[in-house]
Formats: sequence, C-alpha cells, structure tokens
Amino acid sequence: MAAAAAAAAPRTLLCSHQKLIISSIYSTTTSKITHPFLHRIKNSAFFSSIRCVHQLQSDPQTQTHGRHPNVVDILERRGFLESITSDNLRSLASSNEKTLKVYCGFDPTAESLHLGNLLGIIVLSWFLRCGHQAVALIGGATARVGDPSGKSIERPELDIDTLEKNILGISKTFSTIFGSSNVVILNNYDWWKDFSFLDFLKQVGRFARIGTMIAKESVKKRLESEQGLSFTEFSYQLLQGYDFLYLFQNKGVNVQIGGSDQWGNITAGTELIRKILQPDSDNEAYGLTFPLLLKSDGSKFGKSEDGAIWLSPSMLSPYKFYQYFFSVPDADVIRFLRILTFLDLEEIDELEKDMKRPGYVPNTAQRRLAEEVTRFVHGEDGLNEAVKATEALRPGAETKLDWKTIEAIAEDVPSCSLAYDQVLNVSLVDLSVSAGLFESKSAARRLLKQGGVYLNNNRVDSESKRIEPQDIVDDKVLLLSAGKKNKVVVRIA
Repeated sequence: MAAAAAAAAPRTLLCSHQKLIISSIYSTTTSKITHPFLHRIKNSAFFSSIRCVHQLQSDPQTQTHGRHPNVVDILERRGFLESITSDNLRSLASSNEKTLKVYCGFDPTAESLHLGNLLGIIVLSWFLRCGHQAVALIGGATARVGDPSGKSIERPELDIDTLEKNILGISKTFSTIFGSSNVVILNNYDWWKDFSFLDFLKQVGRFARIGTMIAKESVKKRLESEQGLSFTEFSYQLLQGYDFLYLFQNKGVNVQIGGSDQWGNITAGTELIRKILQPDSDNEAYGLTFPLLLKSDGSKFGKSEDGAIWLSPSMLSPYKFYQYFFSVPDADVIRFLRILTFLDLEEIDELEKDMKRPGYVPNTAQRRLAEEVTRFVHGEDGLNEAVKATEALRPGAETKLDWKTIEAIAEDVPSCSLAYDQVLNVSLVDLSVSAGLFESKSAARRLLKQGGVYLNNNRVDSESKRIEPQDIVDDKVLLLSAGKKNKVVVRIA
C-alpha cells in the first residue's frame, strides 16, 4: 500500500512499481475444520481483494542476514509499541520459519480516513517492510453498529448509501497509499451479511462471558456515564472478535493490530480463537497495540481548528495536509519523525542534534516531517503540489504564480468571486476591503505603509496602486495577502 512513498525516498520503498490486479475471489481454507460452525465460514460469500502481481521486495534498511528483522523491536525502538498479548510474538517476529500475517480494521464512518487511522497503516507497512503479510479490513458490517471505544455517546446510524460512499472513498485512499505493495483489502460485510442473529448467538455468543465483556475498559466507562451503553454497542467487541476468528481460520491471519483503545476488542478476538478453534501453541493468535498520538501538552494530535486531518485529497488538500505537519511544535517534531516516517533513527537523531546547534534553520525538521508524511499519503505528485504551493504562496517569493497553483489552495483560504469590472482599475485598498482581507480601508492603508500588503506575492508600496490587466493571473484570479498568513483568493466571475 505504501508504494506511493517510493518515488523519491528509497528508504520508504515497500514494493517495486508493479501492476495492480483487482479481483473477486472466494474464501478457501486448507485447515482442518474442527467445529460445526466453521463449515459456514468456509462457504462464505466472495470478497474483494487488491493484490500485487509480484512479491514484496525487501527494503535494504530492514534486511538482516537470512532472517526477518524483528518488527516488534523496531516498533518499540520508535516509540510505536503499547502492548502485545504474548512475548511469543516478539520471538516469531524474527523467525525465518514463519511469516506473520497481520490485519488492521478500519470502519467506514466517514468518506475518508483520518490521521488516527494513519498510525495503523504505518504499522501495517512496517510489517510489510520486515517480510510479513498484511490485510486492511474495511468494516462494512461493523460500521453499521459502531465501536463504543473512546466514545462518550453512541455513534449515529449510517444509511446504506452513505456507507457505500464511505467504503469507496476509503478504498481509493488505500489504493493511493498502499499502491502496488503486497496487501489484501477485505470488507467484513462479505461474511456477515448472511450470518443470522440466531446463528451468531449459538456459534459465537455462547463462548462469550458477560463478566469479561463488562470488564473491558471501553464498556466500563460507558456504563458509568449518563448516556449508558446500548446492547448494540455492547456486542461490538464480539463482532470484531469474530472478524479475527474468521481471518485466522480462513486467511491465516494471526496478528491483529490497533490503537491502545482497541485492546479490549483485540483480546475478545484472541479469546474466541482460543475457545472455539483451540489452536496449538505453535499456531496462536496475537494482538499488538500502539499508543494514541498525543502532543507534548497532552492534547490529541490529528485535529485542527477546522476538524480532523483527513487523508483524502478531496477532503483536505495535500497543501493543507503538508502545512499541518510543517507547523508541528519543536517539542513534538522528533517524536513524530520516529513514529510517522520510515527515516533511519540515526538520521532522526542527527536532526535532533542539529536543532540544538548554532545556525540551525528554523523548521528544518518540520519540513522533513511534512515531506515524508505527505509523500507517503499523497504520493510524489501530491508532495510536489504541496511544496510548489507552499513556496509560491510565500509572500515575496520569486516563484511566478499561475492559475493552477492559486486554485490548489483556494479551498484552504478565504475566497470570493467578483465581476471583471469590479476588479479592473479598482484601487488595491478598495479591493482588499471588498474581498474581505481587511475590515476597513484605514486598516489596509496602515499595513500597506508597513510593507505588509502583497498582490500575487509582490509587495505593494503605493496606496494609489490600482489593479491592471497584467495583475490578473491567467485572466482568472488574484491573490491578496496581508502579512505571511492572511490571504484571499479573488476569482474573476
């Protein structure tokens, strides 16, 4: 999935450029069926998968003479490991005799994944880089219920059209990020849609213990709240647990990963597998969680003043995505470089040392963070778009603006549409007020005298400046700026 990151950074290479095959295949299993309800699993409906036609190629950074590099140790060194269900996972992670197959679930509660979901994608990518296999599971079924983990109230119910739209949007994001890497993408609705409630109670529910389910942290918090917890949400952990069991039995998946708030749901799966399938000690199921990403002040990383940091360019432009990481405080940037990028730890340590040395150029580390994460999520083209817009839109920059560059940021800054005769030959002071850049002409004149007013990134020194035909970029737009951050795009209607 992360081949989009490969173009300009060999260290982030997950797979060589290969053609994707999108196919529909039927569930099969070569394992011996040891319980009656597993016959139902074996004959479940088809699911969609996206695979790479060639095997994943090893990354030089993670090669270790004849055995798998230990992905658990790598995650731990980078501050990306919260808990594992058994230390046996650490041993298996470096074994050359067994390849792990790991999955992470993503409920389509919105049309795009967000920054919190990116952590799961990065962990999947680390497993890939270390020679293991990965599955990205879209929760087309579980999203109809809603995970209560980390929520104070029940999630709103999604209609079928919205769910399908969300699933399509998330699938596009996976295709962009994972590209041609050797990852399988599944939808759990494919095995849930024909599973009746009575069958679920008989085949799964009787193995669950209410005491254990109530003891889960996410359940306890909701039970103690005024909102309480519905039976629907209470059952969610069994649905996710069954997903793990299904994938373990049918696809050979033996590791589930998730954020620390998913520990209860993950262990629900390992318990179901232990009770129902009774695998031997050499074929256990494991869980691994990573910490939620917090800023140094304890607040959650991944939110902006405008809401979530989305991964889809249709909901958040690569430019604005880049800017979010570029503005990370110095106190957080090194830790985020370790967690959110695939840079060598030695290189990150050197950046940390540089930050303390005389002559350090401010935001150098932030720029590297923004470049690496934007490339991983939006590909080389998305990064180029973001960097070009960032440089071109810097007041005083020598880069000549064009219509496409201005339009690339039009959704991220205030804009207005004015008729041609409302712009041409109009004084810049009047236009900046009518466009909303300033509240008054006096405020515009005051900043203009201080050298803080820009037209298409060029400083304007004269109060008498009027808009000329050559000021209108490609006869379509103008960019007005007050200082470095306040901008308005004026479209010619």
